[in-house]
Amino acid sequence: MVTEHKGSNAETLARYLKGIVHNLPDCPGCYQYLDEKGVVIYVGKAKNLKRRVSSYFNKDQQSNKTRLLVTKIRDIKYVVVNTEEDALLLENNLIKRYKPKYNVLLKDDKTYPSIAITNEYLPRIFKTRQRYLKGATYYGPYSHVPTMYALLDLCKQLYHPRPCHATLTKEGVENGKYEVCLDYHIHNCSAPCVNKQSREDYMDKINACRRILSGQTSDVAREIKSKMLALAEEMRFEEAGELKRQLDLIENFRAKSEIVSQALHNIDVFNIASDEKSSYINYLHINEGCINQAFTFEYKKRLDETEEELLALGIVEMRQRYQSKSKEIIVPFLVELPEDYAKQTIPLKGEKKKLLELSQLNVKQYKFDRQKQAEKLNPEQKAVRLMKEIQTILGLPSLPYRVELFDNSNIQGEDAVAACVVFEKLKPAKKDYRKYVIKTVTGPDDYASMTEVVRRRYTRLVEENLPLPNLIIADGGKGQMEVIRRVVEDELHLNIPIAGLAKDGRHRTRELLFGHPPLTVGMKPESELFRLLTRMQDEVHRFAISFHRDKRSKRQTQSELDSIAGIGPKTKEILLKKLGSVKKIKEASLEELTALAGTSKGQVLFSHFHPTPSDQHNL
Repeated sequence: MVTEHKGSNAETLARYLKGIVHNLPDCPGCYQYLDEKGVVIYVGKAKNLKRRVSSYFNKDQQSNKTRLLVTKIRDIKYVVVNTEEDALLLENNLIKRYKPKYNVLLKDDKTYPSIAITNEYLPRIFKTRQRYLKGATYYGPYSHVPTMYALLDLCKQLYHPRPCHATLTKEGVENGKYEVCLDYHIHNCSAPCVNKQSREDYMDKINACRRILSGQTSDVAREIKSKMLALAEEMRFEEAGELKRQLDLIENFRAKSEIVSQALHNIDVFNIASDEKSSYINYLHINEGCINQAFTFEYKKRLDETEEELLALGIVEMRQRYQSKSKEIIVPFLVELPEDYAKQTIPLKGEKKKLLELSQLNVKQYKFDRQKQAEKLNPEQKAVRLMKEIQTILGLPSLPYRVELFDNSNIQGEDAVAACVVFEKLKPAKKDYRKYVIKTVTGPDDYASMTEVVRRRYTRLVEENLPLPNLIIADGGKGQMEVIRRVVEDELHLNIPIAGLAKDGRHRTRELLFGHPPLTVGMKPESELFRLLTRMQDEVHRFAISFHRDKRSKRQTQSELDSIAGIGPKTKEILLKKLGSVKKIKEASLEELTALAGTSKGQVLFSHFHPTPSDQHNL
């Protein structure tokens, strides 16, 4: 608990904290912020403790999240160290120890397996998901499990480490306490427990496994080849043949590994991708031209951490976990690390550039996979992500929760109609779809039709105090956008962002336009967001076309039957149901018509479609 003298009022607390900050040393170290219960809520490192901690209490430099953190601080502790590297490692260890609320949270997938080599008289090699054995050496974790099994199989086929779980002691082996088991008879083990294999030979093979798991496969292959050639010269062909078998196994494994360049040796590669809540970091370790470690992990953000800060944390975490002593680190940008920690390289071309691109490919795929998993559990999360993408690329003041699209449809000005479709959370809100018959425009004038429809739509929404959209999308290019803008902004004085989806000569959506004057928004046609916008455009087009077809069909039917005096909707329905079309009604005999519509109506219909000369004269 925080001691009582620190006071309960703000002034006393401020004086207490200011006193601590004032007396901080100007040297490297780590600082810890504690809350009112004495719990560590934040750990940080600094080249200069006094300058770094002082910055938290400078109100001009505070972000909202930092301001919130400062309100929780009730005490400050610090540890002075000799170098920046010491501060970096200490910070990493303190974060793991205390798991502070306001530090980034490493989402470490504990389910990833590792390979363990035990510290026993006759060591064992096996897969494990926990690291609890005292003195054991661990390799991994392996995010790509088939790689781990391939390494285990290689060690097993090459050197036959004992597969049993028995605790074998030196005394037990020397005193003949153990007996051979089935694994010896089926050639899975050479029975070091009963001295059929010497401990020296067994340990040599275990050490060879250690080197393979460390990525030194080419060194092991060279030594085996050298021994094989020496045995062949001595005419010991049977022993040389066994080494040839081992060499083939290693070369076959290396052929399936990611070979980069034999010149690249002992290099770490890092890359990062971020979204609003998390950062994802990929780590590759290159040894003798092969990628022998690959791992991607996620940091949950807490404050306003930059990618530079998070990548620096990730570099320390992974190098410490995998015990990497690489002198060179390949990174997408420079991060703040101690001068003597490792050389940072930002490659512009060559094999190192390819490695950085491979790391980027891995981290982007990992980020995509995590998002997909989250969206399966919470489908609305995908809609929110895409709405945020739209907001970001268009610079909208708010999320496009409600989007409206317009389209016209006519044939040479005949049966001119328009449609408005509405999307809420990027899903069709069909109850809010609206159809419009063009009333004030004669002939095929799309711009005039759009002006009429937009005016009718938003005048009504304003008059009835109904919700306005967060974004309007025109099914067309700059012309349609300008028509909508004049009505919405100049005439109705509404502040609604307007975008346009322009099509190419083959009537395929080609680009997204936005702004005044409209500019093309950079977006890949194969992107998820562009495909979504295309589907929205297809929906408004479908709705407009179907309305136009209905209206045209209705007009064609009405023009023939509804203009005949005395023929009502019921008679018309009977005739069309029985005869199928107006053409068949025209061709029907008087008897057929009277049988369906009655004597008088049948006569009227027959006379209308088969007028006599006297009827035409009267007309």
